[in-house]
Amino acid sequence: MTALKTLAVGADHAGYALKNELAQAGRDAGWNIIDCGTDGPRAVDYPDFAHEVARRIEAGDATLGLLVCGSGIGMAIAANRHSGVRCAQAHDATEARLSRMHNNANVLALGARLIGPAIALDALRAFLSTEYEGGRHDKRLAKLKPESTQ
Repeated sequence: MTALKTLAVGADHAGYALKNELAQAGRDAGWNIIDCGTDGPRAVDYPDFAHEVARRIEAGDATLGLLVCGSGIGMAIAANRHSGVRCAQAHDATEARLSRMHNNANVLALGARLIGPAIALDALRAFLSTEYEGGRHDKRLAKLKPESTQ
């Protein structure tokens, strides 16, 4: 599977149903989907799935990622531990769009217990269809690299 228009998706038990709905929307929009789990509603540990999606981004298997848990917070924290991953938690389409435009986010984290399916779908569509603006944002992104905190 090529990374071109490939979305890696992952969720814990709280985000399982919404992940499946959003993955189908991605397929319908022409994206290849890599489903990194979970595969059911039984309780699991969210970092396992965040790390798998982040590894797919790092490896170049996927161009973008989507993570869904109860709040989106834990998934974002776990994914952002990976080099080259810029995971943004969003609550609506505006935040998702701005995360791509200004921060070049490559993973979107959503909270299934905080936003409904319609808002989540709007956020995903905005995320997938928005390009990074570059320009004035490049120097800011450079300051996010681990070596810049020395």
